[in-house]
Formats: sequence, C-alpha cells, structure tokens
Amino acid sequence: MGAGAQGIEFEVVQGWEQLPEGWSFVDVAGVATDSADRVYVFCRGEHPVIVFDRDGRFLDAWGEGVFTNAHGICIGPDDTVYCADNGDHTVRVLRTDGTLIRTLGQAGVASDTGFVPWTHPVTRSAGPFNMVTNAAPGPDGRLYVADGYGNAAVHVFGPDGDHRFSWGEPGTGPGQFRLPHGIAVDRSGRVYVADRENSRIQVFTAEGAYLTEWTDVLRPDDVYIDADENCYVAELGYRAGKMPSSMMAPAPAGPSGHDPHARVSVFTLDGEIVTRFGNDDACAPGSFFAPHGLWADSHGDLYVGEVIAAGGGRAGLVPLDCHALQKFVRVRR
Repeated sequence: MGAGAQGIEFEVVQGWEQLPEGWSFVDVAGVATDSADRVYVFCRGEHPVIVFDRDGRFLDAWGEGVFTNAHGICIGPDDTVYCADNGDHTVRVLRTDGTLIRTLGQAGVASDTGFVPWTHPVTRSAGPFNMVTNAAPGPDGRLYVADGYGNAAVHVFGPDGDHRFSWGEPGTGPGQFRLPHGIAVDRSGRVYVADRENSRIQVFTAEGAYLTEWTDVLRPDDVYIDADENCYVAELGYRAGKMPSSMMAPAPAGPSGHDPHARVSVFTLDGEIVTRFGNDDACAPGSFFAPHGLWADSHGDLYVGEVIAAGGGRAGLVPLDCHALQKFVRVRR
C-alpha cells in the first residue's frame, strides 16, 4: 500500500501492540517515539501514557490521575516529552519516565477568547491556552504550541518555558485559523500548522510570518516531519469528529459533494504529494476512521493513533473496537 513517486511505501502490522490484559487505549490522541525508538502512546484510557518497544512489547505506563483529556504528544531530540491536555488547558513538559519538569499554562484556567464549549465559537484570539491541541520544538530550543478548539493562535515559548510571542486570529485568510490542531517545525525553523476546519496546512517563518499554504488535505489533524524531511499528515476527512454547526461555518463537503474518507498523506516540504493511503472501509487494516496523531521512528516506520470513540464510535458511526493504533512498516526495496 501507499507507494509514492519517491519510493515511500508502507505495510500495516496487525496486532502490533501487546497491551497488558484488561487494558484499553479507548482513544489514541497522539503517539511519539524517543531516541531509542520507544513508542509513547498518549491515550484516553485509565493509563494515559503507555510505552512500548518498537516490536510492540509493553514497557511502562504513567500519567494516571494527571491528565484530564489527552490530546497531543511530541518528543524533542533531547527526549523531552510534551503532552498537550486540552481538558485543563496545559502543556506538561516531562521526562520519559513521566517526571514533571514544568507546566505551561494554568491548570483549569482558559484564556478569554469568547469561546463557550460547545455553543459559541472563538471570537478573538488570546494568550495561552484555551483547549490547547499540540506542541512541537523548534531547532533553536523554542517550543511552538497550537492552541485550537478554544483559541485561534500559535504560541511560542523559550527553552525555560517563558512565553515569547503569539500569532493568529479566527478566520479563513492567511495567518488566520479555524482550529489550529497539529503543528511541526522543520530543521530550518519553518512552522507547519494543521488548520483543520480550513482544510489546509499553513506554513510560517519561525517568527510567524505567513509563507504559503497547502490545500490538498481533508481536515488535517496532525503533521509530523521526519529526519529526511518527509512531511506526514493525518487527515480526518469529513465523516468523523465534525464540529457542531453552532461553533463555526460548515466545512466544505469535499470533492464532488461527497464525504471523503480519512487518510494519511506524505508530502515534500514544498507541498508535493509523495504518497497517500486509506480507503472507504474505515476499520480495515491500513485504513482509518479518525486519525488524530502520527509519528515516524528512526527506521521510517509510521505510527497512527485514532480517536474512534470521540470521533463517532459512541454515536454508532463505527464499531468501538475499530483500531485505535496502527503501525506501518516502511518498505525499502
């Protein structure tokens, strides 16, 4: 599956994760790997962070009683772990064993954007945070944070956790957002924001100046850039996790007026498609219903987490036992 013009191809590994008996992810909001290719699954079950080796063997779990609603995870080159909790409006900075280094934002306190969940949309941007979505470290040690559901901003923090500056406002124009949901930074410092409800990836300078946008995406949830500067995008499509109509103008219906399925795409950093995969059979191995987070390890293997229950499983749109996490092995021919 997923062969592209530059030879990137993946094969799904069924039954990869070896969860302890009786454990469940419920939903996998995010996934990331450290320098040893250990896999950190940020989920909404009883054990928020579950750690596996790259063969799927269970290693550790932590975060019980800490997080209110797992949303995004990333791991820096120094193995610092960043967990965005959109339930309590914080980003926690941690070591790989779960030891807290610092907390960005004030737990339980949302910035004033006019947002009322889930009845009134964001009317203005504000400071950190209001239902924060994800984070990504830059090459200079700064941290870039997408602040989405209750805000329309990207915030930048220094290495010591000091808030440096922010940019963004509600809207559809350049530098405006309708749910900035995922974020990544390349080695030159350019910032890629998954502007989900505008169905685009916006690209900015390190200082927040708008450069360009990619529009060949379907409600992008997450974006990740690997060491070879392949850019992976998890695309939610138009079936799962739709925002209430009272929150914002409806998203476009997609090509030919139908509801496109979820998928994963790989781009060059110029926005050219390398490969994409996922089909209409959402629960089939290698396909998707609600891809929410993704990450590639040092071998080029890809991990994709899905929010099946929150995305529509509880509403009966898809079985609750549909895959919440899939591993794809990079095929090198």
